[in-house]
Amino acid sequence: MARAKNDEEGPNPVDIYVGSKVKSRRLMLGLSQEELATAIGLTFQQVQKYERGTNRISVSRLVDICKVLKVQVDYFFEGSFGIGNKPGTRNLAIKGFSDTKQEELEPDPLLKRDVMELVRAYSQIKSPQLKKQILEMAKAMSVSEPSGKSA
Repeated sequence: MARAKNDEEGPNPVDIYVGSKVKSRRLMLGLSQEELATAIGLTFQQVQKYERGTNRISVSRLVDICKVLKVQVDYFFEGSFGIGNKPGTRNLAIKGFSDTKQEELEPDPLLKRDVMELVRAYSQIKSPQLKKQILEMAKAMSVSEPSGKSA
């Protein structure tokens, strides 16, 4: 059965969301698109299309991606579609995941490359004391920034 066509052309917001989760996890693990593509038997161009939401990821392909990215399938739907809510509840009307026209979504700042690199580097630090010091330093620096703008 074909899905109803949206009034607007372009990728479905769900496909964009899942693709962005693939990209963020891939970057977190320090994998290139080429490395992920090779591991799942595709070209890096296909991985690019998945990450942008241009092409939909089939369930079987998503399972392959999960194995490489070392996550469960529900990782790609956390915070949306009612997954993780109480049994029997559904929360489908989340901003960006609705059949009704909505305003443009703000890009998730956590998906920026520099943020991902920072998180990856931080997670590789073994010393809890050093991690705490870095966190406190970052907090102090963010407070000293005038109105959140960088100079």
